[in-house]
Amino acid sequence: MGIYDFTINETDGTSKLMADYKNKVLLIVNTATGCGFTPQYEGLQKLYDAYQEKGFEILDFPCNQFGNQAPGSNEEVATFCQLNYQTTFKTFGKIDVNGENEAPLYTYLKTAQGGLLNKDIKWNFTKFLINRQGEVVKRYAPQTKPEEIAEDIEALLI
Repeated sequence: MGIYDFTINETDGTSKLMADYKNKVLLIVNTATGCGFTPQYEGLQKLYDAYQEKGFEILDFPCNQFGNQAPGSNEEVATFCQLNYQTTFKTFGKIDVNGENEAPLYTYLKTAQGGLLNKDIKWNFTKFLINRQGEVVKRYAPQTKPEEIAEDIEALLI
């Protein structure tokens, strides 16, 4: 099974195929609107602005598993991001990234690129970089700022 075999949920609950992102470089991020790392939305948007026309997409998955830091409905979370950080990349429906209700996409990502000590996501704003072939090439810790990933993105867009 590869990354393009998964289905994800839009903010309105409708399904979207990951296959729609074939041949794109992807940055998949679990986010929260009330986290100390929330200002990273600004850096994520800058990456999106810089590389979107070259085949780069950011897939934003709000997650309320860490300190209840993504309260509200899917629509409220997406609106918060758009209003406060002028995000134009795609925000999807909330997911769990660990545990018994873990999204299958995240099970796949964590298996492909485990973290320190174990594969679990430790906090919001953990990032996964996927190349145009759908391979998970790197995992970034929450404290890794989006601008620190730019060079890796550029290398995959060539």
